[in-house]
Amino acid sequence: MGFSSDLREKAASIWAAEKRHPFVTGIGDGSLALEKFRFYMRQDYIFLVEFSRAVSLAVAKAQDIEDMGWFARLLHETLNTEMALHVGFCGDFGITEEELRKTAPSPTTHAYTRHLMQTAYSGRAGDIAAAILPCSWGYCEIGQMLFRQGPPPDQPLYAKWIEMYNSPELAELAEWLRSFVDRTARASSSGEVARMEEIFLTSSRYEYMFWDAAYRLEEWPV
Repeated sequence: MGFSSDLREKAASIWAAEKRHPFVTGIGDGSLALEKFRFYMRQDYIFLVEFSRAVSLAVAKAQDIEDMGWFARLLHETLNTEMALHVGFCGDFGITEEELRKTAPSPTTHAYTRHLMQTAYSGRAGDIAAAILPCSWGYCEIGQMLFRQGPPPDQPLYAKWIEMYNSPELAELAEWLRSFVDRTARASSSGEVARMEEIFLTSSRYEYMFWDAAYRLEEWPV
């Protein structure tokens, strides 16, 4: 048991709500309306760009060369590998790269990415890791859960998404991120640890809200 395990336990109800959300279960059984998934894919493109910016600041702020290398690997996997897969995957849904670039952030996407960037600019590498861990680790859990259930045979595009987030490479990066959070917490003051916990829980809430916003096709009210 480490600090990341404690965080996961404290966020258990939030993460359980994510896994029960009709957006997530709809991917798993193939029943999710394609319009909602297209909305999610456009918003996720914006998120991945800002997520990459936050990770790039973690590279700069990490104190150890090896840790810098791991953050750099996470940045590469997100900005190049995952982004390329994302853009290609969007093409399967009829979403062009130009359309992705012109997408405006929904209120939840705007708020979540501002949380990441504010943490990245003002905090330590450990704070950034706590902010991005619910995404990295949470997607692995969801991908693995849906894969175990069996990808929907009548919706191959959702099955492809499930396979992507069930990948061992993403799981390895999430596991390293957990270990970094654990090591950072052991070397931190009680106040710094409390800040990491608050950051982690806030990101966990935003993860749920991100699914929910896509399910509701969220728009700005005015």
